[in-house]
Amino acid sequence: MMSIKHVLLALLLLIPATAAHAVCHDTVVMVHGNTGSPSDFVNTYNLLRQNGWSDAQIVRPSWGDPYCAACNDHNGSEETPVKNAISSAIAGSCSGRIDVIAHSMGVTLAMREIDKLGVASKVDTFIGIAGAVHGLWSCGVYPYNVLTSTCGTYGLSIGSPLLESFAGHRYGTHMYSFKSWIDEINCYGGVCTVDGVHTSSIPGEDASFDYPYGHYQLLWYTAADQMALIR
Repeated sequence: MMSIKHVLLALLLLIPATAAHAVCHDTVVMVHGNTGSPSDFVNTYNLLRQNGWSDAQIVRPSWGDPYCAACNDHNGSEETPVKNAISSAIAGSCSGRIDVIAHSMGVTLAMREIDKLGVASKVDTFIGIAGAVHGLWSCGVYPYNVLTSTCGTYGLSIGSPLLESFAGHRYGTHMYSFKSWIDEINCYGGVCTVDGVHTSSIPGEDASFDYPYGHYQLLWYTAADQMALIR
């Protein structure tokens, strides 16, 4: 039978191992794209968990109608899950700051919510992967040929009021974009640029990284680079 002394000694020996797992990381918010799901970030999630992030330090909101891409925009019900995720992540972060990694339409949705909440100073690193920050040629030029919610006033048509509202704003202390010149969504008709700038580039960004991947592969195959930027 163990004495109290032996029990206390055993507990003391466990303290360093426990402390090693209590590393303070910024909470990471991962925002999926139009008709996507939190599982789109599975590679990034698994890599972060393997490198010391706890499950509580990773927040993956689910937003939008998963069955109607043309129905989703950046206003109303689509906003609520992302807004709540960002707010709760900041409140629960051990550092008081968060990192945001977003893909596709999730990039512009995360930008809108950070802007509306006024919390850019609480975001250490913002990574936009395959976003349409400058709009989509497939959506037309606002207000002409704008046929769906996704391309409307709160959507991704070139020059939409939503996209114009982003001008000159910041979304984190550090901002990065991941882009591709063979992106089958953002490079409609083989054209990736708007006014001479790749649509996935974020004005004022620290750096932009090019990859030879498609729209979804940009997210799936860059997990290690995502983690490197938020460490």
